Amino acid sequence: MHKIALNFEDGVTRFIDASADETVADAAYRQGINIPLDCRDGACGTCKCFAEAGRYDLGQEYIEDALSEDEAAQGYVLTCQMRAESDCVVRVPASSQLCKTEQASFEASISAVRQLSDSTIALSIKGEALSRLVFLPGQYVNLGVPGSAQTRAYSFSSLQKDGEVSFLIRNVPGGLMSSFLTGLAKAGDSMTLAGPLGSFYLRDIRRPLLLLAGGTGLAPFTAMLEKIAEEGSEHPLHLIYGVTNDFDLVELDRLQAFAARIANFSFSACVANPESQYPLKGYVTQHIEPRHLNQGDVDVYLCGPPPMVEAVSQYIREQGITPANFYYEKFAAAAA
Repeated sequence: MHKIALNFEDGVTRFIDASADETVADAAYRQGINIPLDCRDGACGTCKCFAEAGRYDLGQEYIEDALSEDEAAQGYVLTCQMRAESDCVVRVPASSQLCKTEQASFEASISAVRQLSDSTIALSIKGEALSRLVFLPGQYVNLGVPGSAQTRAYSFSSLQKDGEVSFLIRNVPGGLMSSFLTGLAKAGDSMTLAGPLGSFYLRDIRRPLLLLAGGTGLAPFTAMLEKIAEEGSEHPLHLIYGVTNDFDLVELDRLQAFAARIANFSFSACVANPESQYPLKGYVTQHIEPRHLNQGDVDVYLCGPPPMVEAVSQYIREQGITPANFYYEKFAAAAA
């Protein structure tokens, strides 16, 4: 059986299992998810989706009007014909609601909460239900704030292991989640999460990667690096991690451990505050070297606050370089 991630246009991701002898559309239908289709014969094109990752057989029973040769070369598939030959990621151009599915919800409890610095909290939650949680490294969930009806969105900072997942959470003065975690939270407290969500996730590595993290935007990258450490990569990977103040720097030991495990991974960290005692000062853009952009043959992943995303986008344009792919996620803190 292969694991297929179906990414819907409303941000919801659902995972299904597909055997080698069934089409993706049939596998989805078997598991209660109705990918839009009419003919099932490769003639109408209604079930056309985009395969972002994985190996698959396109099938032979379709016509040019339903899927052209150019579309197939780009990665488009007809799910009524597609048969997976590995785990795959498929983008579905429809909402999860239209496909009669919804984001999954899970109950778990706090296994650890630690204040890594004045600005960053590490949260781990664990539960039997989470052993069924599957997500793409880089995605996020909506975590319920205990004692309220509100949720906050956080990227996973680890892969799921033995029913446990972790997050890096910015400690926002007056923030609803921050106030709970710093003042009330203890091991064993119940929490709910709904997801996974988001289109920011690690794709197949086909060229060098440049990873750019701002503050707790480091979280999705540590999850990605766990995956890369497990599977390896023949391409060079470089992470630049930028923060505002010295005390914002966290998880450097973890990054060092990744550098020891992943032969072609390197990283640097910089602090924007000019009064910093850290060796590298300034913004992330000041530490991007020409080799990191590889004359455009590079996939750039960026997670940080909106001003950082805009600054990096402008910097790359000014270099006259267009990366092969540029994936980014903006985040902003929420107060009470």
